[in-house]
Amino acid sequence: MTHTSRRGLLAAFAATAAAVPLSGLAAAPARADAAPTTVDPLPAPSGLTAARSSVTLPPLDASYFTPVTLSSPLTATVLPGTPARTEITSGGRRVALLTHGARTVLLPGPRRTFAENKRPFVDDFGRTLPDTTLPEADRVYWGTSPGGGSWSTLGPADTDYSVVSGTGIIALTTDYASRHATLRDGEITDVDVRSVARFDKVPTGQACSYALSFGYQDPHNNYRARLSFLTTGAVELRVEKEVADTVTSLVPAVTLATGNPAGTDWTIRVRREGTRIRAKAWRSDATEPSAWAVDTSDPTFGKGRVGLRALANDGCTNLPVKLLVSRFEVDAANWDTPPTVTHGDWVRVLAQPFDGTWTTELEQTIRGWAGSTVPDVLAYAAMFLGGAPAVTTGDGPAQGKQVLGESGYGYLDPHGFRYEGADFHEYMNVGWTFPDGTYTGPSSKQVGNLDCSGYTRMVYGYHMGVPMAAGADTSGERIPRNSRYIVDYAPGVVIDRTDGTKPPAATLLQPGDLVLFNADSGDDNPTVTVDHVGIYLGADAAGKRRFLSSRKTVDGPTMSDLGGASLLDGTGTYATSLHTVRRI
Repeated sequence: MTHTSRRGLLAAFAATAAAVPLSGLAAAPARADAAPTTVDPLPAPSGLTAARSSVTLPPLDASYFTPVTLSSPLTATVLPGTPARTEITSGGRRVALLTHGARTVLLPGPRRTFAENKRPFVDDFGRTLPDTTLPEADRVYWGTSPGGGSWSTLGPADTDYSVVSGTGIIALTTDYASRHATLRDGEITDVDVRSVARFDKVPTGQACSYALSFGYQDPHNNYRARLSFLTTGAVELRVEKEVADTVTSLVPAVTLATGNPAGTDWTIRVRREGTRIRAKAWRSDATEPSAWAVDTSDPTFGKGRVGLRALANDGCTNLPVKLLVSRFEVDAANWDTPPTVTHGDWVRVLAQPFDGTWTTELEQTIRGWAGSTVPDVLAYAAMFLGGAPAVTTGDGPAQGKQVLGESGYGYLDPHGFRYEGADFHEYMNVGWTFPDGTYTGPSSKQVGNLDCSGYTRMVYGYHMGVPMAAGADTSGERIPRNSRYIVDYAPGVVIDRTDGTKPPAATLLQPGDLVLFNADSGDDNPTVTVDHVGIYLGADAAGKRRFLSSRKTVDGPTMSDLGGASLLDGTGTYATSLHTVRRI
């Protein structure tokens, strides 16, 4: 998508609430003198087929613009506390909050709701696991799916699970012992999920089966669409629920094939919406049937995991039998309670740090920002969440390149672990010359990816115009490449920092602040005290402080709790490892 056309502010908004599914934001940084503009209103995302990461604005009618009519002159008041802040008011109402030594400015604006939902993903098992060079206690057996979370494998032995040559393997070495591989995301409700797998043998004695699990609570409580491979070569589809180890068929078994040879790939697809459950299965070398084989309803389980189950019935006589899984795909899914943050804070960036002096020029800048819906720091930050469409730029060094849109974290190593190192310019697939003359080339492997500091630099550096350094810059004038240097040397001021025994209280925290963590991401350098950085977004629907950052488990920028809660409150990894808060 290229830049959207600019329209009059009132004419652009419909009479009903306008949800912006991260698609119409202009790619150019906001200017202080820019006239108020907005994006085209788009319908609110709904159902399983829509991109669910969105920024929602209420209707903007005349009642909104009355409060942003500023009196003359504006009043500047220095507030108590450290760092020093100056509050700008008009008629007794705050219209801006400036921090001495910082470029970011907090302004009131129309309330927005930032939301994120489960992003689609495909796991084609492009890795080799376990990594036998690691100590046995450190080995993982199915690893992490690309964007769907990490796999949990259960029963009866770790060595029954492995991944090699694009295939996830479950070895049935003992009869009548279920093996479960599920993704560690128990918040999924509605889902459209499919898998492709085959058995390497036709069972003898008794049947073997493989199932697509959903609404999975634990091995004893779950739904499943199960293919039973009989000793005759017949294949039957069963949709079942298991409650406290008691299995109930939701519908009678459906025979799909007879004389099925070993090594034949079968696809199972389940679409669950509310209490409605639909399922179908077919030979993967055939066309997907247009009709669902099963269409039923059941309210027993709400949110739960998705995954796979394999079983050799009691009496199977040609063990071991292997289930070979070549694809696991979530085409669409909803979380039970997607994280949302709603407030009226907008974050703008000055051309230079505020030195504490209120000037005529600054007043003109603030007046130009009042009421503007030109994309701000938070809008740009949200434009890299899952489901955000691509936006390309028409000018500058990244001409014709994607500068906004859903981002990954990094490409995978041979064992399925994500490499760090995806900077802002690598996302765009361009080389970049930094202020000190250092040139860094593009990386074809990192196109469309941003690691945590690369994401921060993309938002504050590329889109908001804050200077950036090629590497470990200590001048305090440019954003360094890595979080370990951002913590001390990024432009701006420290808002709060750990005392070494507990996380900082960060009572002056505001949206747009950088939050830096000592989350122990595996760096063996004992001098490194910070290894992750994010952008504070605001209080969520539960009143918890939530941030955005690019993370490996989610495979890209997120405000969600997959693989660890994106919260500064509570007992989670990031809440307990918050180290420093900086304001650019």
